[in-house]
Amino acid sequence: MFAVYASEPNAEKPLDSLVIGERPEPEVPEGWVRVNVKAASLNMHDLWTLRGVGIKPEQFPMILGCDGAGTLDDGTEVVVHSVINAPGWQGDDTLDPKRTLLTEKHQGTFAEQVVVPARNVVPKPSSLSFAEAATMGTAWLTAYRMLFVKSGLRPGQTMLVQGASGGVSTALIQLGRAAGFRVWVTGRSEEKRALAENLGAHQTFESGARLPERVDAVFETVGKATWSHSVKSLKPGGIIVVSGSTSGPDAHAELQRVFFLQLRIAGSTMGTRDELNDLLAYLELTGVRPQIGAELPFAEAETGFKNMLDGETSGKVVFTH
Repeated sequence: MFAVYASEPNAEKPLDSLVIGERPEPEVPEGWVRVNVKAASLNMHDLWTLRGVGIKPEQFPMILGCDGAGTLDDGTEVVVHSVINAPGWQGDDTLDPKRTLLTEKHQGTFAEQVVVPARNVVPKPSSLSFAEAATMGTAWLTAYRMLFVKSGLRPGQTMLVQGASGGVSTALIQLGRAAGFRVWVTGRSEEKRALAENLGAHQTFESGARLPERVDAVFETVGKATWSHSVKSLKPGGIIVVSGSTSGPDAHAELQRVFFLQLRIAGSTMGTRDELNDLLAYLELTGVRPQIGAELPFAEAETGFKNMLDGETSGKVVFTH
């Protein structure tokens, strides 16, 4: 079957390991289902997989793609939940110490077919296109959990999103605006800040700019480059919710400011199957739809990967058959 996959780990030149070609059709173990993929979206996780992060060398070649939407063999339209739990796990899907994401142990969604445990598909609302639904499982689910499960924000409070154009950031802007938060966003360029304003940000600022006032919560996916600004931007007792570190993980902790102002730092990773169902229901209720920056055929996947590597995205990159 047609697939987009990583042939081997390549830390320095990840795109050199990107292959667009043929892979064997997957077998369907007992308790699993086959999804005939209609659309799948690109995440930073896919670049990390190409670099060999979070995956053992013997797992290659690995079909890329955490997210996807498609149909079961009986025609049911579904969205893929990409957190694969250990058999018998009970509780929060994201806290299972033996959990994996698609592309870490199991083949991913950038193919004609993907197989996942039966509990890892949820019904796709008919109001969402396959391309829109394909953005939900990682970026939008991560943003939903950060905002509604981890932050503790109340409508009317102020949130700061570090970075204006990535998949999680654009989701945070749209979700926050719809939920009644005052949404502030930083961006490196006028173009990225304009995108954030078009998506609903109340105000935008240059990266590292002094804000008019401190905020109740900061949402971090950038890491080292923005961490100091995030800490300095919080009100006493405020919270930073962090789900990524694309610019590097080794930020200065600024512990004196953390303890003196009683700041809180909460980690957040992906989300649960129930939260994915709630997210889909939220989009149906509000009419919010994801910002898709580029929709490309799978045969042109390298273009999407290069844009993400160069930081030239304006929302989600979606591949379709």
